[in-house]
Amino acid sequence: MAHLIQEFIFQSAQRTPLAPALRYQGVPLSYAALAQAVRAAAGAMLALGLGRGERVAVYLEKREEAVVAMFGAAAAGAVFVPVNPLLKPEQLAYILNDCNARLLVTSRERLRLLLDVLPACADLHTVLVVGAEAAAPPLVSCLRFVAWSECLAHAPPGAPHRAIDCDMAAILYTSGSTGMPKGVVLSHRNLVAGADSVASYLGNTAQDRILCVLPLSFDYGLSQLTTAFSRGACAVLMNYLLLRDIVETVEQEGITALAAVPPLWIQLSQLSWPALPGLRYITNSGGAMQRGTLDKLRAALPHTRIYLMYGLTEAFRSTYLAPEQLDARPDSIGKAIPNAEVMVLRPDGSACGSGEPGELVHRGALVAMGYWNDRERTAERFRPLPPRQDGLALGELAVWSGDTVRSDAEGFLYFVGRNDEMIKTSGYRVSPTEIEAVVYATGLVGEAAAIGVSHPVLGQAIALLATAAPGVALERQALMAACKAKLPAYMAPAWIEVRAGALPRNPNGKIDRKLLAAELADLFCGGAR
Repeated sequence: MAHLIQEFIFQSAQRTPLAPALRYQGVPLSYAALAQAVRAAAGAMLALGLGRGERVAVYLEKREEAVVAMFGAAAAGAVFVPVNPLLKPEQLAYILNDCNARLLVTSRERLRLLLDVLPACADLHTVLVVGAEAAAPPLVSCLRFVAWSECLAHAPPGAPHRAIDCDMAAILYTSGSTGMPKGVVLSHRNLVAGADSVASYLGNTAQDRILCVLPLSFDYGLSQLTTAFSRGACAVLMNYLLLRDIVETVEQEGITALAAVPPLWIQLSQLSWPALPGLRYITNSGGAMQRGTLDKLRAALPHTRIYLMYGLTEAFRSTYLAPEQLDARPDSIGKAIPNAEVMVLRPDGSACGSGEPGELVHRGALVAMGYWNDRERTAERFRPLPPRQDGLALGELAVWSGDTVRSDAEGFLYFVGRNDEMIKTSGYRVSPTEIEAVVYATGLVGEAAAIGVSHPVLGQAIALLATAAPGVALERQALMAACKAKLPAYMAPAWIEVRAGALPRNPNGKIDRKLLAAELADLFCGGAR
């Protein structure tokens, strides 16, 4: 039984050393080879002075070295921080500073884009460069640059820092409703329990081949790796350019499991699929799957079981709807996953009745350790429940999701809406405040409001309303170009309107987002603009 997340790899290497653990660009890596690489990475990081519980940021696309770096950091007794490769250098620098990262693993190509921001990352002392044949020249005098391959080849064996299951293993950054991304701290116990729970209801075995198309910085994407490793299955890494590439890879690689978010499923459902009797299941999370999309996928993949799931980074995964319930309850997010309890509670903590909307609250082994270096937001979302039994002196922390749900008479849950202003687009949670901060930094605008607007493909699209700064002749095209230069594609506005005069206010004097959202509600009824 695994207690630490890297033990999944080591135990599979003992049981089936020659079985494929990873496959990248058609090249397999066995569990024995992966275990050896993870141990070498851990030894290299320890030799570079990595301390117990210190953070290792991994800024790479999905590739073998990204996986080795993450699990190597865990094996060293440190903490891995996967960073979405779509993020811009300034956003990476924010994360590095926020989590006090000591090591950064990135590629030579990405490094060229980071030279202006790395000197401002005060805690960073070493950059491990993937793709460098030899140690990189001293590009930034305050940092040490080391070639990844050379470092691992000469890594001395070293005893890892002591770690137990309740120690930190990872920090995943997710957008918050009040500003910059927040780091959700996950323990080894969180990751191990999550993988075991998901693998149990999906029925994963060592014969599965799981296609990883989602970012590894996304809890849903990381779950594909941990679930595969928990059962000795093979994770196939893919950075796709065309949607058709996904379908072709499923067929060519003999994929048995595929996970995606609603916007991707909408697009995939519109393609022609070959007969795929080996595709055992597909899963959806990150938002509700539209009924039309579900019907198309069921018609295209008649032999494939479809699991509709709900999760939040703060608890990794919360609910799933079993495939046999699809006909009766296609709009439900199901019931709690194994080894978790999901409740629907009123603001005072009392239980809601059947059909009564309330906040989804999750308790159990998957509840995260809180937000990194943010006591205030942690206290808001991670709150104690009353003791479950008389005689217990301490209450239990649960995570309050911020999502409103309701349950039916049989206990099946249904999503109602979010309690905050987060925008859910392309499977990502996006903070309007973060977008607005970038817009204000251009110096072009006087006021700005980013609004999530219902969209038939994206779930929500981002609309931006702005007024010109004094003395500025603001043009929509210039503001759009500035946004695209500073924001990853999924955060860039799909529509911009420049307004004269002040934006509308609510009684508290704040920009009236609800009124603006109502005005724009039908903006994308005819599709993307």
